[in-house]
Amino acid sequence: RMPSCLLKLTRVVLSHKPWALFILIFVFVSFAYHKFYWDIWEDPKGKGPPHSLSAENSCAHSVPSSLNTAGGPSPSTANVFFVETSEQTTPSYLFLCSVESAARAHPASRVVVLMKGLAKGNASLPRHWAFSLLSCLPNVEIQPLDLTELFSGTPLAQWYLQPQRHQGPHFLHVLSDACRFVLMWKFGGIYLDTDFIVLKNLQNLTNALGIESEDVLNGAFMSFKPKHKFMELCMQDFVQNYNGWVWGHQGPDLLTRVFKEWCSLRTIKSMSCKGVSALAPEVVYPIPWQDWKKLFEAVSALELHKLLKNTYAVHIWNKLSHGTKLEIPSQALLAQLYAQFCPATYAKMKQD
Repeated sequence: RMPSCLLKLTRVVLSHKPWALFILIFVFVSFAYHKFYWDIWEDPKGKGPPHSLSAENSCAHSVPSSLNTAGGPSPSTANVFFVETSEQTTPSYLFLCSVESAARAHPASRVVVLMKGLAKGNASLPRHWAFSLLSCLPNVEIQPLDLTELFSGTPLAQWYLQPQRHQGPHFLHVLSDACRFVLMWKFGGIYLDTDFIVLKNLQNLTNALGIESEDVLNGAFMSFKPKHKFMELCMQDFVQNYNGWVWGHQGPDLLTRVFKEWCSLRTIKSMSCKGVSALAPEVVYPIPWQDWKKLFEAVSALELHKLLKNTYAVHIWNKLSHGTKLEIPSQALLAQLYAQFCPATYAKMKQD
């Protein structure tokens, strides 16, 4: 038999149907809200940050089997370095594509992303979906950039401690130039700017940098053994001929000066001289900076293959191209590079 209290409640509900229905709905909604709230905050360690990718679902589909190695990357292979010298901790799609493409092309290497905006000693990363995406790549390490520590023991240590050196319109770029020279000299490996898309493994390009255009070298890609004399000369020239007010003076101009002196040349050409190689433009700069708009033009698969036949990586010239709208998906050259070489980033771009 139905208990008497439940029987009385039933009679009340039947005699006051509208009010009873309202009360029942209110109770149900309140219960659901509190259940949802406590599920989120009860175990914060077990929950992903807002807008993060699902670690299980997304990683399983976006990371190739060659990266899913239980033993991790081999310590015998050279590191790949990226540097962010601003305080920025919200990486762009291009930044992510650069790191992802490098990680995929170098599954046995550590891909180290140094970011000045990360507080030293803070083990947790910013709660941003970009870091969830990068965490799917087991050979990617994101570390704080301590400039004082990095420059210690080099000619740039004293330069960095002089406040007047921090003036000038291009200081962040100058700082980036300084970092790459020190990283290559101290640790060796591969340095890449965060506006590269990597197509092939770069490990066999040793003690090398690329020719940007006629008679100009560029340090957006560099690969050197540690303590190499050429990098030592670059650091010395950086300090002795410092001029932070002229664009490129501490970067392409410096490398061009030092290489010409290194090889006793008047004009730079594709060559190897005293153990340092100046790579032909098509190797890492297949699109000249003057033609950067070609990145946003449609190309056929055949044209793309022909263009990139001898190319290891593509520089996107972000300083010039960053404000240009890219249709996703499309047959634009840049869109095809995203789709093929950083598919996880590309999937996020399509989603957004």
